Amino acid sequence: MKTLIVTGSGGLIGSEVVAFFSKLGWKIYGIDNNMRADFFGPQGDTRWNQQRLVATYDNFSHVELDIRDRSQVLSFLGSVKYNAIIHAAAQPSHDLAAARPFDDFDVNAVGTLNLLEGNRQFNKDAVFIHMSTNKVYGDAPNEIKLKELDKRWDYDDATFQNGIKENFRIDQSTHSIFGASKVAADIMVQEYGRYFQMPTCCLRGGCLTGPNHSGVELHGFLSYLIKCNLEGKQYKIFGYKGKQVRDNIHSLDVVNFMHEFLQNPRIGEVYNIGGGRNNSVSILEAFDLIASISGKPMQYEYQKENRQGDHMCYISDLSKMKTHYPAWDITKDLPTTFVEIHQAWIDKLKN
Repeated sequence: MKTLIVTGSGGLIGSEVVAFFSKLGWKIYGIDNNMRADFFGPQGDTRWNQQRLVATYDNFSHVELDIRDRSQVLSFLGSVKYNAIIHAAAQPSHDLAAARPFDDFDVNAVGTLNLLEGNRQFNKDAVFIHMSTNKVYGDAPNEIKLKELDKRWDYDDATFQNGIKENFRIDQSTHSIFGASKVAADIMVQEYGRYFQMPTCCLRGGCLTGPNHSGVELHGFLSYLIKCNLEGKQYKIFGYKGKQVRDNIHSLDVVNFMHEFLQNPRIGEVYNIGGGRNNSVSILEAFDLIASISGKPMQYEYQKENRQGDHMCYISDLSKMKTHYPAWDITKDLPTTFVEIHQAWIDKLKN
């Protein structure tokens, strides 16, 4: 039986990883200490997801561990045999990082280093997949020439018709404190791969979403937006006329790619993982789509000032992923994803 360690196992991606690989017969150790509740309060709590996984999958074991604690991380990695680590734990909020920079860096950068070094010491050949972020590019994507359409911004440069590639620059831009800590982790994952010849990759996520997301205002764009619509709560738009664009990828499609990578791992690779152009949507377009599903108009307010370092338009170019792993593709389109999240919130709010 193959064995997998998943950090952030109570979160959106981590829980999808647990479900996917448990069904394939893998033994799963899920590392999580519910830091999301500390970061975001009761609405960010992921214990419900942890309890769901424990109750559903016999081959899943929860491990209460703080990845900032180096001695705990090294002790655990030295005590178990495993084939791979999928590192999905993070402090994910721009705003919170500015208020709590030490916690942000210790989780995102130091936590990643602790896992990498433990992996090198005890199981150098185990595959290490790191959930990075498109925020490693900072606000440099805003330098791309844009055109303003009725309800979205879009690229006005043929070079970026299919989105942003992995060779886009990551420095000399404003990242947010969160983006900077994720840059540190991203580069370290690449470096351990190349320097020590370890099978590693960074997945620079666009908007990762799905029905198991505990979306809050500070993190979880689509999940929180759909929850606001369902509850008739006012959603706050931060700048850019509400026309800012994100490409959204369902958590299952993220995990499908991880599965492909695990079957044929590479050294120190980087992939921009998102929904691509077909799954891109602006805030205003998202309002229209959820209203068409729920039958409820979106309540919102507009704040002219945008979040610092925020992207006006970000679409992931998926060509490298598809070239390296031609069996992989997007399987969940945007309307399907909206419907799933909408139904998940209905079910949660009943309980």
